[in-house]
Amino acid sequence: MGKAIRTKKWSRRLKVLAAALLTVGCLQVPAYAAGNDGQTIRVAMFANLGSTYKSTTPLITLESTGQWSIQSESGANVGLPAGQVRFSADGFRVKVLETGDFKAASAAAKLLQATADKPLLFTTSVNGNAIYQLYTGNYATEALAGQAVTRVQKVAAAQLAGQKPTVTGSKRLSAGTYGSLQEAEATQANLLSAGVSSAYPVLLLSGGSQAYAVWVGEAVTDAELSSVKKSVEAIPGISLSTVNNSAGLIIRQDAGLSADALKTAPHYTIAGTESKALVQGNSTGIKVVERSQRTYRGDMEISIVSGDLALVNVVPLEQYLYSVVGAEVYSSWPAEALKVQAVAARSYALQQGDRFKIANVVDTTLSQAYNGIGSENDKVTSAVDATAGEVVKSGGKIIEAVFSSNAGGQTAHPSEVWNGGADVFTNVISSGDTSAQAGLHTWYHVLLSSGISGYIREDNIKELTTKTNAGLAKVTVTAQNTNVRPVPLIQSTVEPVAKMNPGNEAVVLAKVAQSNDYAWVRGPFTSAQLVKSLQGKTTASVPASISTLEVTKRGPSGRALEVTANGQAMTVKYADTYRSALGGLPSTLFDIAGTGSYTVLGADGKTASKTGSNGAAVMSASGTGSSSGNALVVMSGDGQARAVTQGQNFMFIGQGNGHGLGLSQWGAKGMADEGYDYQAILKHYYQNATIVKE
Repeated sequence: MGKAIRTKKWSRRLKVLAAALLTVGCLQVPAYAAGNDGQTIRVAMFANLGSTYKSTTPLITLESTGQWSIQSESGANVGLPAGQVRFSADGFRVKVLETGDFKAASAAAKLLQATADKPLLFTTSVNGNAIYQLYTGNYATEALAGQAVTRVQKVAAAQLAGQKPTVTGSKRLSAGTYGSLQEAEATQANLLSAGVSSAYPVLLLSGGSQAYAVWVGEAVTDAELSSVKKSVEAIPGISLSTVNNSAGLIIRQDAGLSADALKTAPHYTIAGTESKALVQGNSTGIKVVERSQRTYRGDMEISIVSGDLALVNVVPLEQYLYSVVGAEVYSSWPAEALKVQAVAARSYALQQGDRFKIANVVDTTLSQAYNGIGSENDKVTSAVDATAGEVVKSGGKIIEAVFSSNAGGQTAHPSEVWNGGADVFTNVISSGDTSAQAGLHTWYHVLLSSGISGYIREDNIKELTTKTNAGLAKVTVTAQNTNVRPVPLIQSTVEPVAKMNPGNEAVVLAKVAQSNDYAWVRGPFTSAQLVKSLQGKTTASVPASISTLEVTKRGPSGRALEVTANGQAMTVKYADTYRSALGGLPSTLFDIAGTGSYTVLGADGKTASKTGSNGAAVMSASGTGSSSGNALVVMSGDGQARAVTQGQNFMFIGQGNGHGLGLSQWGAKGMADEGYDYQAILKHYYQNATIVKE
């Protein structure tokens, strides 16, 4: 792809975009956008969109290694030096202190950084002397800011030197407009010299022509603003007018980039509910510090939505896909699998329309994973370019080409996830999903003499020649303090259930593949953990304690449609909700095993449920006895063994990762390994579909 064509006037951009939208009508018209082929996409990173999407930050720090600029609808085009620039939203804050001592201001800021009252440290020059102003906030209301005053005063008491923190607001006065920043800064300098500490140059974002102003004050009430006006107009040659929700960027100097040394950067505070500015990037991209230091192509639109900062990446669609495909699948996969993901991701993005109001998509897996330039790869770029403009259509419309990591051998039917889409989505065999476990370790499910069962990886195991009376193999370990894991997977945040040393023996219950996207084990979950996880996610009341848990209804692919606790159905709005309701399971294609119970099939064909290991009836040649061990091993008719413990916990044994609807990413990889091309793979997973180049 060629470099984006950049223009200084938005009118020229809008003509290009309007023409593009004749062919791609579902993409929202952006107010401005960098574009090479006319097709751009708007990706929300930070925004307060209520229940639709909410990810907020009080501060946005952008960084570029080359020349970049700020543009506005009024025609402003302000060049920026390489380095960092910060943005915040105007509103209620607490002014903590004003001092000429950077160490004192920095020390107070460092103390506040560890609290909920996040600091903002600015610097300015008055008669050649540096002054540092420390604030916290923003706060949604004056009352919340007032409550913060007490907290801030307590935390930073040692650095305040008698100053009392005060609440500041967004009511301001204008000291006039100017044709250049230099003129505005000259007026600001005069006001600062006269003792007016809250005077700032402002880049106006509306009004039809590039202009600057000087705003005075940060009052909370009209009465306070009137007092400021009276005081400032006592200075000869100064006349003030009220700023009425004017859109502008208040220009300050940020001194808070480093807690240990003075490091400054331009800081723009967005004022006015209709304010909107575009930070136009260059070929090196724009780094967003608050988004895990990631660097993105395209431009960054900054505005205020619902009182919070909003950040939208405006980027050419195909360049967006370079990152999405690289984030969603492995670049080492076959080229045809990468092409599959490129077409699916493009179709999904184009189908979204203005779902997120100010954007088409978001940068999380709520839409599609989007990690910026860091997830790009030459193989991925080639796959995107090779399929440029291609989408999946059904009935003449681009489909919402949803996908998940692994379908577990069979994709989901819409009734197992959400209702609708049966003409495009249905359950189909996805045999390629097994490719997810190729080359992984085998794990031994073992029972220790203590009655504890768990998993040990094969490279830590030594098989013994002895067996149990039931013919089960025995093993020991090869290293001191070998971890026995609760599931066949190393989880850094989960403690092992036990440790073994060489010479200790354990009974092998089973050998299983390491938990992966295709086959997995989760648990053990206690009754209390499941009760807590189910709360608020079911339409039925959750029992105080769970003794039995089972899947009582399944859909066409075998996914859970109903789970019953103590005989009571734990109904949910959508069947896929069971994933989060049951402790964060990878999929709803699972079975449940209670570790403290088992079912016995009698000679008369009747079944009986048993709980606990102690006291279990055991039939032997000498008659009926009672078990007394720490755990009871029960074996099924086909020779499968498991341990029954005294306490009742729950294990989930499942397949697949994700909702399972539509394309299976691992399934596509498996089909590509077998020689299928990308169009055949897409048509396998999306029914009644055609691949069309737009």
